[in-house]
Amino acid sequence: HSPQRRWGRDGRPEMLRAACEGSLRRLRLDRIDLYQLHAPDPDVPIEESLGAIAQLVEEGKVRHVGVCNVDEAQLERARTVLPIVSVQNRYNLRERSGDGVLDVCERDGIPFMPWYPLSRGLLGKRRGALGEVASHHGATPAQIAIAWLLARSPTMLPIPGTSSPAHLEQNVAAAGLRLRPDDIAALSDGAGEPATT
Repeated sequence: HSPQRRWGRDGRPEMLRAACEGSLRRLRLDRIDLYQLHAPDPDVPIEESLGAIAQLVEEGKVRHVGVCNVDEAQLERARTVLPIVSVQNRYNLRERSGDGVLDVCERDGIPFMPWYPLSRGLLGKRRGALGEVASHHGATPAQIAIAWLLARSPTMLPIPGTSSPAHLEQNVAAAGLRLRPDDIAALSDGAGEPATT
């Protein structure tokens, strides 16, 4: 097996069918409401991978399909096979290479779920523009980073990790923060990076 297959990038139709059947058994479900192709397999055309998932939809084993870790061209190709109801890509204040995909999602009303919205916790530190905006709002830097994502697009659905109920409540409270245009500009320009000294 290639390293990509070992780490889960196996988009062969037979593997995707087996994975779905296994998930249905383990979850004791007849149907999975949202099934996501975790990452396109460079060795298998995305149309072939999603064709297998489309068959699972036809069989009633999957209700809706999403894709993860795709670029704009892959998203477009995926949408020629079946309706795509969500995109899950890495995206946050520091990592915005997915802007083009996010713009497509916004244009077409597809929910965009950024993973690592806090950049593995790096955006939870009080420094630079992020720290300044957090101080002004009496919020944590992590809350500001989530609020920035929510202000970035109406299709944004951040999925930050959490380690405790208190942490979960802090993350949810970020939805109530209203950033000013100058906050958004400072964060977007500063990309959440520490100020240079």
